[in-house]
Amino acid sequence: MPLQPIAPQSLQKIAVGIDRPEDVVVGPDGRVFASDHQCAVAEILPDGSFRRMGPKGGAPNGINMDARGRIVIANFGIYDRKEGPLQRFDPASGEHETLLAEVGGKRLTSANYPVIDRAGNIWCANSTHAETWPQALDGRADGFIFVLRPDGSAEIVAEGLKFPNGMALSADERFLFCAQTSGADVLRFPILPGAKLGAGERYGPVLGSLERDAAPETTGWTDGIGFDAEGNLWVCLPAANKVVAITPDGRVETVIHDPAGEHMNHPTNVTWSGPDLKDLYIGSIRADWIAKGRSPVAGQPHVHQRAAAGA
Repeated sequence: MPLQPIAPQSLQKIAVGIDRPEDVVVGPDGRVFASDHQCAVAEILPDGSFRRMGPKGGAPNGINMDARGRIVIANFGIYDRKEGPLQRFDPASGEHETLLAEVGGKRLTSANYPVIDRAGNIWCANSTHAETWPQALDGRADGFIFVLRPDGSAEIVAEGLKFPNGMALSADERFLFCAQTSGADVLRFPILPGAKLGAGERYGPVLGSLERDAAPETTGWTDGIGFDAEGNLWVCLPAANKVVAITPDGRVETVIHDPAGEHMNHPTNVTWSGPDLKDLYIGSIRADWIAKGRSPVAGQPHVHQRAAAGA
């Protein structure tokens, strides 16, 4: 069955005034958190307002939650040319810590998006070692994926990537998927024993143009990704103000398109929550608000959501 598109005007704006809310994560207790450049993480309150939690520092980017309810933060250092470590914040205790600042002898400068599997492995991308945005998206293949295992060991498991960005796990955790922003595509990696990765291959087609003067709606820069419960991989295309889905049979369907950016502006990540996993949150790199709506299909639960459901 084709996905039913979501009308942009059905989305509501919440957390108005937040600073670059790249990503959203929702705890098993229903508490909603978003990345915010003015703190470790911002909590989105039921009335749509927000409160900042934890110390300010760096540029919190993609976030996720482990099975214990702690928020794992990818800190994207390219904005201020500083470090870009993998961090963790505990909303219950207020503890804020750096989990990893380098791996395999390489300094983390642009940790981007973390995803956590059932075994507790944290998979994350380091997008680039470029110092500026024009350099970061010039097609260089200096990005890599790394893993931090529960025993504290860390390793680069894929490299030579073109600005690796959002990531997602297949429902059976046999594959790790990663968007290549300056490849305008998504790669799929088999997960091997010992939390390692096999060779990557393109999943689905190239999703648009990489030309800077291309028409906005044709631009293919990929950002955050996420699976729904039917196996469709949703992909955010921020420059096109569009969210598309790669279906299990390889077709591409447009789920949301807001050319004017009035209701969804430069979307970067999608998150599902709620009792039926159909509450949809969409992060942004440009808007000072988060878009919230209803999804036509439930999301695939993350590890913290599976833990709450006893799955």
